[in-house]
Amino acid sequence: MRVRNSLRSAKTRDKNCRVVRRRGRVYVINKKNPRMKARQG
Repeated sequence: MRVRNSLRSAKTRDKNCRVVRRRGRVYVINKKNPRMKARQG
């Protein structure tokens, strides 16, 4: 999982990426390609 300052580049890498808020942190998750994960905060 990558930790990034901005998730915009992580979000646009794949069309299946979703931005999710969990426990005050913002995550990018992808069910189809689980390697495309990122975290902010």
